Amino acid sequence: MYRVITPESEEDFEKYFAFRWEMLRKPWNYPLGSEKDEYEQVSHHRMIVDADKNVLAIGRLHFNTSEEAQIRHIAVAADQQGRGLGKMIVSALEGVARHEGVERIVTNSRELSMPFFKSCGYEVAGESSNELGTLSRSLMIKKLTELNAIMIHPKWCQALQKIWHDGIPISEQMGIKLFQYSGRTLETRAPIMKNINPHNTMFAGSIYSHAVLTGWGMIHLHLKEKGLEGDIVLAKGNIDYTMPIKTRPRAVCNIESMTERFELLKKGKRCPVKLSVDIFDDEIPAGLFSGEYWVIPVTSETMPE
Repeated sequence: MYRVITPESEEDFEKYFAFRWEMLRKPWNYPLGSEKDEYEQVSHHRMIVDADKNVLAIGRLHFNTSEEAQIRHIAVAADQQGRGLGKMIVSALEGVARHEGVERIVTNSRELSMPFFKSCGYEVAGESSNELGTLSRSLMIKKLTELNAIMIHPKWCQALQKIWHDGIPISEQMGIKLFQYSGRTLETRAPIMKNINPHNTMFAGSIYSHAVLTGWGMIHLHLKEKGLEGDIVLAKGNIDYTMPIKTRPRAVCNIESMTERFELLKKGKRCPVKLSVDIFDDEIPAGLFSGEYWVIPVTSETMPE
């Protein structure tokens, strides 16, 4: 299972900077130390790790002005590229910028990485100064709005939102909304004020429902990706609450956490799906939901939950 985390300990940062040098400086024969600059102490750092805490991807964001942030040092391990980890990092960093009220994000991109940033909604704005004196780069900009979070298949996402509100009324009462879908990651959000308990934190039942629905939505969208149909029901769910949610509830499901047997569905049989959903209070981990679902062919009788 992959998770986006904020490096905090000395060990975390050692792994983080070693990975940055290995991926972004060593290939150009730059020495250790060249991977750091004067912005490190005032920047926001994110990295993706696996279950064994191996670093798979990294990225950094710092603020140029109160209106502008800059993304730098995006890197993904060679054997993990093409799995959406780069977009997960960019999305996490954009989330920090959005929370701080930034109007735009810039990045200096080499030609090789320009298609990636374009797929994330960035546009070329002109030439940039050469990094380390030799690497030619282009300035790319993304103006932040409520509607331009990384989201592919927006029509599918709009249809899913309608399915939730029409078929599961509690989702609308809770204010659960899709925030972004990258094909590999689904993030949903809910307002704290619609789900608050007498202790001014989020109801445990609301957190559970939020997580269950996010997992359900990830399966629904993944079925669409595969050109498959089926009724999705929850068979079993467990959630570990690690801290109360007080500000901004977020639920994130990554495709790497999902195990499924869609070949059974293609044969007209019930398909089991297991996945996990990370729960956050803003950027702080607040819980982990593990769910087992069934996808039932639309021509079969629905199995009771």
